[in-house]
This record gives sequence, structure tokens and C-alpha cells, in this order.
Amino acid sequence: MNNPFLGLPLVPSFTVTSPDIQTGATLDLKFMSGIFGIEGGQDVSPAISWEGAPLDTKSFVVTLYDPDAPTGSGFWHWAVMDIPASSTILSQDAGNENGRGLPEGAIQLPNDARAKKYIGAAPPKGHGVHHYFLTVWALDIEKVAIPQDSTPAFLGFNMYTHVLARGVLKFEVEVK
Repeated sequence: MNNPFLGLPLVPSFTVTSPDIQTGATLDLKFMSGIFGIEGGQDVSPAISWEGAPLDTKSFVVTLYDPDAPTGSGFWHWAVMDIPASSTILSQDAGNENGRGLPEGAIQLPNDARAKKYIGAAPPKGHGVHHYFLTVWALDIEKVAIPQDSTPAFLGFNMYTHVLARGVLKFEVEVK
């Protein structure tokens, strides 16, 4: 497993939880990717909540990343920026194509498939266990000043010096 946080500044952590993701349990198919051929996959984003972020947080970013994807650069499944600091929850399916479940002002960026939505877990059959990092980033700025068609990697580059803390929910998926 590649650690996506190596080389990033050490920052405090806070708690991220989901009623839809249980450590060691099989991920429900609806949170898997139908786009990438997982039978029964629906690309529904899981409900998530967080607590314990720094009091001086001005906005949040949420990302889902698979460093084990066979690409040489991993795979960004989801990225949402400019989530208001008053938000501490994203409901199930908030990451759908129309983004209606996102807080007002939040912006969903295109993922690595260039879709402005959540794409579920989709490790290639027989490729082994993939480690997913669902991360909530607390920032010291209200808005990340990048174009709305930017990549998640470009988002990471531009928020790099503004991260106050991050909370991570890790889970694993394998398709045999």
C-alpha cells in the first residue's frame, strides 16, 4: 500500500466516521463503481461526518483516493472543495452528478474519470486489496481559488499550505 500522506506536512487529525463504511466489513455494492464494471455498483457516495476539526477552520475539502490503482499515480474517485466550516456531515449520495446533497457553496471537481461526481471503489478483478482514503481536510481559507474543472491533484497542490488538520477514514476493497 502506498501512503498518500508521505511528503505532506504533519498536521493534527480529527475524527471522520460513516455509518456506511465498517472496518473489516464488505463494502456494500451501492458504494462500488458501476461505471467501472462492478456488477451491482451504483456509485453512491457514503454518508460521512466529522468532528474535532480546529476551531479556526474556514472550509473543508473531501477527497477519496486509491493509491493502489494500477496507474502509477493512483486514482482520485472524488473531490469536493469549499465546504463551509459550519458543515460536519455529507449525506449518503451527496456526491451524485447534480450535487444537490452538498452544502451550499461546495464545489465538486472532476475525478480522474473526468466526471464531476463520486465514483465508487473499483479495484480490477484479481488485482488484490486496494486501500481507500476518504479524507476530510480542514483549511485556513474559505475558498480554494482554482477553476471548477481542475483535477484533484491540482486541488491538493493549491491547498497544501492551507491545511490545518485532516481526518481520514481508511477502508479496503478487493474484487476476486
